[in-house]
Formats: sequence, structure tokens, C-alpha cells
Amino acid sequence: MPNNISQKIKYTFILSVVLIFATPITTIAAETTAVSADNTAAANQYYSINVDQATIIKGYTVKAFNDNLKLSLDPGTLNEATPIEAIELNEKIELPWRVNILSKIYQFEFKNKTAYNNSHPFYIDFKYHTASDNFKQVFFYDKNYNSWRPLPTKDYPNEKFVRSLIYLPYARIAVFEIPQILSNGQASWYSYKKGNFAASPDFPKGSRLRVYNTLKPEKFVDVEINDFGPNRNIHPERVIDLEKTAFSKLASLGEGTIKINIQPLYIAPIDGKTLGVPAKGLTPGFNINSPSAVILNASSGKIIWAKNSTTSLPIASLTKLVSAKVFLDTNPNLKDVVSYKTADEEYNYKYANKWEIARLKVTDGETMTIEDLFYSALVGSANNAVESLVRVSGLSRDDFIAKMNIAAKEMGATSASFVEPTGLAPENMSSALDYALISSKVLANPIIEKASKTRYYNFTTINTKIPHYIKNTNPLISSTGIRVTGSKTGYLNEARYCLMTRAEKDNNKVIAVTLGTPTRTESFNETRELIDFGLYNIQNN
Repeated sequence: MPNNISQKIKYTFILSVVLIFATPITTIAAETTAVSADNTAAANQYYSINVDQATIIKGYTVKAFNDNLKLSLDPGTLNEATPIEAIELNEKIELPWRVNILSKIYQFEFKNKTAYNNSHPFYIDFKYHTASDNFKQVFFYDKNYNSWRPLPTKDYPNEKFVRSLIYLPYARIAVFEIPQILSNGQASWYSYKKGNFAASPDFPKGSRLRVYNTLKPEKFVDVEINDFGPNRNIHPERVIDLEKTAFSKLASLGEGTIKINIQPLYIAPIDGKTLGVPAKGLTPGFNINSPSAVILNASSGKIIWAKNSTTSLPIASLTKLVSAKVFLDTNPNLKDVVSYKTADEEYNYKYANKWEIARLKVTDGETMTIEDLFYSALVGSANNAVESLVRVSGLSRDDFIAKMNIAAKEMGATSASFVEPTGLAPENMSSALDYALISSKVLANPIIEKASKTRYYNFTTINTKIPHYIKNTNPLISSTGIRVTGSKTGYLNEARYCLMTRAEKDNNKVIAVTLGTPTRTESFNETRELIDFGLYNIQNN
């Protein structure tokens, strides 16, 4: 599909409002054929019709496959006669993992390439065969991005069809639902910040929805989401809750709850995605660019998905979680006050220059608690803080490193090996799978778990009264939709970007590890993809 056509697709849901008020146009009789490609039950089904100039002037609706697919073209949509072909695709087609398909996959085409100039939209009526209260959208397959991209869609749940606006003379299309996001069900009312507002557990604040009374579909109200709720664990059938001003436009407050269906007018994006769908759409199957990755079910230990997960690679500062475990095994008092020694950081400079290293900016003789050093090492990934912990552990540095290697083997991580405690050495190695195993064991320690997921840590040196503000190096901790319960970042020129994140949603828990990712942004984005895929897999299997 040419780029200029792709760019004409309107990705704001406000366009779908047009569909509700579209004037029906005449359905004409025409010569049609429906044949199978061969004699097998799974053959593709074909439909074709020739639309002449006289028909173009009147406007018409093309019906195919027992009215499962309708193309409604008003006068002026086409400027020349053209054959129109539609195919019901029964061949095996790889689909996106984030959505569930509810219909057949169809493909249509205006065979005369000059008959349609892409400036006049038309709409599609599309039946789905699996009833669902979840949010539904028509997606089209975009060859430019090798992805399925959403179209503005209005659901008619009582009739089990959707209507979608489109600008394309050729498209492969299907109806999908987004699991766990309701569009049909019940709504109650509440009193807060009077106006046309609603609370939703699915649609972000700032989103705008058109809400219909299912029993009186002529009644609707447009609302803005300004709050979170209702709790689906308590009210699994509840789509949204309406502020009483909005509720009263659909029914009397005395009814308490009513049946509704919703049509999004605008959905506020989160992290560049709309309901989890990136701007470029959903790619078929699941894959990432990171050279090595794994998703582990954190509850069962089962591997959900893996890519080169047994290949040993440098792990950079992911090393620090093992150092933290060995240090805590010495049973330190985290409230003890210790002095910083400049000699601690000299070990770091064996591997990199001072200005290249993440470090706690303190000087010789400054005092702080062991807890301050510990959080600096895990939250801010300060390399000199790790070496200070090694010194105050009571172990010689060689013994400390030896215990790191022993601990890894005891946790079953046979590929893991360490030559120093910070991760600055590229010789610190592990496979993604073994590091996921390490993480599951190490994060069982509540002190490590708490430090690794702490967003910010602030302290003031005791004798010099200098404040220090430390921010976690993993921005996924602040992501919406998931709860991060453990993390560690790492970077070296030799290792590229490494990341471990443990997260949970609805009591489902996963550990995702990526090693060797080329860029920082890609590292976080792909880890989030892994987390979402892992949680989806647990929820749906």
C-alpha cells in the first residue's frame, strides 16, 4: 500500500461519530459470483461484482458472503467503473498477540486503480461471529509496517456487527477485540465534580466516550474520563461509572445501574500507545530486536518466551544484584555509620575513566549509613558505593567475588561468572535465562526487592551535611498498567543495554530480561513488550 494512502487513515476516534449518522444508500442487485479456490473445506472464498458508471452515480452497497461484509459507497465515492473483488481468507495467517480475532479475515479491492482517489471515505459493515462485551475494532493489515492498524469503529453489539470508516481501495481487514477492556455492560453513578464525566478502569484520563443507553439507544451522552474506577474485581460487569449529571441524561438516578455500550471519541495515549496499540500498529506474532531475552513466569518458574536465552553475554551492572545478596549474607546493620574512602573507587578506574562511571559523588572521609551506600548502589547503580560495601562487609575483596560465583552456582545459574563486584568488567557474564533465575532468587530478599524498585532515594552525609538525590535508572518503575516489583539496569560498550524487570498485574507475575539491546530506549520499550506479552500469556492460558 503506498505511503500516501496510509497517511490518509485517520487515527482519531472522533471520525467514527460520522458513522452513526450516515444516511443509508440504495442496495442494488448485481451479477455476483462466489466460488471456492478448490474443493477443500478450508479454501478461500471469492466474490466479485462489476460496478458500472450508472451505478456509481446512484450510490450503492456491495454485499458479500451472506452479508457478512458490506461496502457502502455513496455517490461520488468512485469516479470510474470498476470490478470489485472480495476474498474470504481461510488460509493460515499469523495474527497479533494483543488482540483476539472475532471474525473471518476479508480482503477487498477496487480492481480499476484509477476509479478511487482516496479522498472520499466510505464505510464497511462487518459482522463478527463471536459475541463479546470487550472493546472491538476493525484492523487493516499495513504492508508498509508489517502490522495490523486500527480503524475508527462503532460496535452494534445487539446485531453483532461493527461499522468502520476507511479510505483504502484495497485492504485486508478483520474484527478484533482487546481483552480485558469492556465496551458493553453496566454503568452506575456517583457524585463528584459535577458534569459530563465518568470513571473508567480501561480508558485513561482525558479520553472522551459516547455512552449509549442500550435499552434506549436514541439516548446518549458524551463524557470525559476524569477518574479511575469501578473496581472490576468487585464489579466485573461494570464498564464505567457515570457522574450523576451524565447518568441522569440516560436514565433516572433511581435506576441505580443501566445497561450501556460505549463508543470512544478520543482515547488518550499512554507511552505512545493507544490501549496498548503502538502508532505503527500490532505486528504479527511476537518478536523483539534484542539479541537475547527471556520471559519467566515468576510464580511457576516456567519459561513463557525466549530468544537465545542460554547464550552467555556480558551483563554489566546487572551484576550488582548478586553483590547485594552476598553483602546482605554477611548480616550487616544497615543503620551503622561508615566513612567513605577514595581508595574504594580506584578499583572502578581499572575498567573506565572517572567521568564515564556512574558514581556517588562523595569525598574521602564523608560519613553515611550503610543503608545509604546500599541504596546508592541499587537505585542509582553507583559503582563506587558497591566497592565501599565490599570493604565494609568484613570479607576480603577476593573472598567477596568468590562468594558471588558460589552464590550464582547455588541458585542454578551455571553460566554466570564474575571477576569483580560492580559490572564494569565485560568478563562478568550470564545468560538471560540464568539471570532471570538469579533474579527470582535474589528478589526474595525484601531488602533487595525494596531497594531495586525504589524510584527515588535521598540522604544527607552525616558529617558534611551534603544532600544527595538518587533516581532509579529504570523508568519502567513509573509505568502505568503494571506494578514493578524488582529491577536492575546495566550498560557497557561491550554489553550494550541490559535490563531485568519483575512486574505484576492482577496477581500475575513475570520476570523479563534483555541483554545486548542496541539503544537505551529500545531496551525499555522491548522489556515492556516482554512484560505485557508475559502477563497476557498467563492471563489467557
